[in-house]
Amino acid sequence: MIMKIQELNPAEYPAREIRLIVIHCSATRCNVPFTPAQLEACHRARGFNGIGYHYYITRDGRVHNTRPLERAGAHAYGWNLHSVGICYEGGLSAEGKPADTRTTFQKASLLELLSSLRSRYPDTVVKGHYQLGPNVRKACPCFDAEKEYSVA
Repeated sequence: MIMKIQELNPAEYPAREIRLIVIHCSATRCNVPFTPAQLEACHRARGFNGIGYHYYITRDGRVHNTRPLERAGAHAYGWNLHSVGICYEGGLSAEGKPADTRTTFQKASLLELLSSLRSRYPDTVVKGHYQLGPNVRKACPCFDAEKEYSVA
C-alpha cells in the first residue's frame, strides 16, 4: 500500500528536544588555520553528510552556522539526538599538544552563543566532549566546559 502525503501526521515527528550543549575543539594546531571549508572536507572524508557540529567558531570569533538546529548533529556518538554541538577552531598547541587555545574573540563569541541557546533551550546542560562519559577517550575541548559554563 502506498501512503499518500496527506496521511502523514506531523505530530508523529516531534521537534528535537534539546537537553545538552556539547563543546568541542577542532583538534588542530593553534598556529595553523582550519577554515569551515576544511572542516567540512574533513567530516565528509569521514563519511558525514556535511559538518557534524551546529556551530563552528573560528579564531577571529566569527560564529559559523554549519548545521541546522532542527537536524541532529554528528558530533557526540549516543548524544546527538538531544544535543547541540559547538566547535571552536584549535585545541592543540603549536607543538600539537592538547591545550585551551581559545582566543579572546572565541571566548566572547562562545559565551554569547551559549547565552542565546540557553534562552531558547533554558533547561540545557553544557559539557565538554570528554565530559560525556568514561568511554570518551580524548581531551576535547581541552578545558573544563562544564565548570566554566555551569549556571549557578
